[in-house]
Amino acid sequence: MILTVIIGGANLFKSDQLRDYYYYCENNKTRLVIYIMAKTEKRTFLLDFEKPLYELEERIQQIQELGEQNNVDVSDQIHQLKLRIGELRHEIFGNLTPTQKLQLARHPRRPSTLDYIQAITEDWFELHGDRRGGDDPAIVGGVARLDGRPVLIIGHQKGRDTKDNVLRNFGMASPGGYRKAIRLMEHANQFGLPIITFIDTPGAFPGVEGEKLGQGEAIAYNLREMFSFEVPIICTVIGEGGSGGALGIGVGERLLMLEHSVYTVASPEACAAILWKDASKAGQAAQALKITSKDLQKIGIIDDIVPEPDCAAHADPIKAGHLLKEKLVQHLDELTDLNPQQRQDLRYRKFRQMGVFLEE
Repeated sequence: MILTVIIGGANLFKSDQLRDYYYYCENNKTRLVIYIMAKTEKRTFLLDFEKPLYELEERIQQIQELGEQNNVDVSDQIHQLKLRIGELRHEIFGNLTPTQKLQLARHPRRPSTLDYIQAITEDWFELHGDRRGGDDPAIVGGVARLDGRPVLIIGHQKGRDTKDNVLRNFGMASPGGYRKAIRLMEHANQFGLPIITFIDTPGAFPGVEGEKLGQGEAIAYNLREMFSFEVPIICTVIGEGGSGGALGIGVGERLLMLEHSVYTVASPEACAAILWKDASKAGQAAQALKITSKDLQKIGIIDDIVPEPDCAAHADPIKAGHLLKEKLVQHLDELTDLNPQQRQDLRYRKFRQMGVFLEE
């Protein structure tokens, strides 16, 4: 759906990659974001556990229309249904299984890296190329201002529809994508820019062509170099954090996760196929892998959880952006107070402690 808006002669722009997010900017400070989606389009992407909420919302709308047509006061019925929606929303989203959280992480309308960048930063300027002849669209990066502070932002970028997903290889970066990422990070380290990464990938591109171009070497090089950087690094899993593809831009002093995102060494489907030779046992694998934000915070893999709006980030992307920005600014303030050696030590200790356990 395309909408043209002119407000007081101010500048209105829409990023090429954004299908549903429109931004009104005035002096690069004030912004009004309008989220547009046709009603029929929303219906297409309902998950099974979201349907009861949608049906109640439809019922409220029908009652309102009947009340207006017959000039009848239906406020009491509407109030009761809204209370029921609130209770049901809390019941559903407060008790999601790992498999349901995985569905939310993969939701086609879940905000992507570029969506968050446009929503929470100012003066975004995208940088391209790995300086070896390629520019992988599965990873985007550039400079911007976050709360007035210059930063470098890098993230995986999935498509919004089939055409976009093919172009961006479903967020699965090639070796050139990771080489582009490290080139930009080296630039940030040289000029003292904090690094913020957004992780949203099922994994690095697993094809033969990727192996020919050195997929493992590219990720390993990024891991080594990110441990040596002197600037603050904050990594956030915004959707699906899968395997080495996530780690390729996932080394930092702080690792955050959105409430309904997932972070895993292998997808539940792949794990089930390996362990039980049966991909249909993906639900069992998801439970065993401990892929949710709460599980991973409990065992010390992640540092903080970014809360999501009611009904998850795709239901209210504007609020999701505000919540993410608050957490990023908070952690960036804390890390900026440390000196480079302290940040490197913190990064090292964080990863050395992973996997430590006690046997009884």
